[in-house]
Amino acid sequence: MSSTEPEHEHREEEAEVHEDEDTGAQVAPIVRLEEVAVTTGEEDEDAVLDLKSKLYRFDKDGKQWKERGAGTVKLLKHKQTGKVRLVMRQSKTLKICANHLISSGMSVQEHSGNEKSCLWHATDFSDGELKDELFCIRFASIENCKTFMEKFTEIAESQQVGKESTEGDEAAGLLENLSVEDKKSEEKAKAKEEEESPAKEKKEKEVEKKTEVSTGSD
Repeated sequence: MSSTEPEHEHREEEAEVHEDEDTGAQVAPIVRLEEVAVTTGEEDEDAVLDLKSKLYRFDKDGKQWKERGAGTVKLLKHKQTGKVRLVMRQSKTLKICANHLISSGMSVQEHSGNEKSCLWHATDFSDGELKDELFCIRFASIENCKTFMEKFTEIAESQQVGKESTEGDEAAGLLENLSVEDKKSEEKAKAKEEEESPAKEKKEKEVEKKTEVSTGSD
């Protein structure tokens, strides 16, 4: 009987430690951040198309396709100017993958051998400067790809001819604001991670302390 009693007491101590770990106590964050209104740069625009997809760009130096990201591609029409731009953000980070105006003379064509994909050339501003890019976009279905191509072509044909000379400057002005707002969104996400980090570390230290107490009692 005497040999089994210490084991019984030891099991009771372990049970108490585990019960303490499962209390579900919440640790309040040390730093509290005020809520800041974040704009997307799309407040003055209406979405005429919104589809999930994966985007690629052609690397001229490496002569190969490189993935830009998976997310939602939008065709946004400005409420005052009537201009339409294509914007795509990565689904998790919200980083801009593509950001350019759709102008007269632009065309989109189906990717050879893949009815779910299509290609087009554009003067893109997603990296903060105007660059000529060849994009390829892939959708989950043939129907979505056709819908995108039809809407893209319809918009390009509806744009007024004769404004190509000023389009570069207009694109830089219209699209630069979105890049600034995108950086603000990324900074807010980073600040949120920093806010949660101290609370997480404190909780981990409490668990380690309880583990040491349990080991010492052995």
